Amino acid sequence: METNTRAVRRIQRTTITGVLLLAGIAAVVSFRHMHELCLRHGEDRLAAVLIPLAVDGAIVVASMSILLANRYGSRGSLLAWGMLLVASLASLGANIAVAEPSLIGRLIAAWPSAALIGSYELLMSQIRRASATAAEVVHTESADAQELSGDDADQPSQVLDPGESANEDLRRTAWQWALANRLPDGGLPPGRVVAEQFARSARWGRWIKRLGHEGKFGPLSPGSDL
Repeated sequence: METNTRAVRRIQRTTITGVLLLAGIAAVVSFRHMHELCLRHGEDRLAAVLIPLAVDGAIVVASMSILLANRYGSRGSLLAWGMLLVASLASLGANIAVAEPSLIGRLIAAWPSAALIGSYELLMSQIRRASATAAEVVHTESADAQELSGDDADQPSQVLDPGESANEDLRRTAWQWALANRLPDGGLPPGRVVAEQFARSARWGRWIKRLGHEGKFGPLSPGSDL
């Protein structure tokens, strides 16, 4: 696991380095193109400097907004995706507009901006996947630790905590399912089988059986085993 984490970090550092390099190239080439386009269409020198910064800044802000939304389990708002699309098209369009009026000339002019946008989004996708994986690992480890401790089962359910009440009901239902689906020899199903019926981990299933045998869900019927 540690080796895999180091490999992921190396990949991210390499990607970040590549994005920074492309950002430097685009800052020279794409900025000049957009600056020239603004001057051609009557903007003063200050506006011709600020407008390209506003376009590239919109791409960064929209991407970060989408990244933050991903961390909270959302795909991002329509506004963020719309801003990202419009700003990306504006950057590409400005580069193409000042290029030599030929296919090759336009491709050459558009390439720095396109490479920067694509590379930046690849970096964001790496960060989103890493964030999602880390959150899933933390959530799973926390749930498993709570299930194995059994501390919450030793305490009475709180009247003002509907979430805990629902968890207690789920545990009791799982135990009743195990009792109702005994094996041919009279024993209880394995913890893994119990857990699969309720989309939980195998540890959770074993924990339910242990609590049941300890009498947490009422008297234990004779003939069952671990």
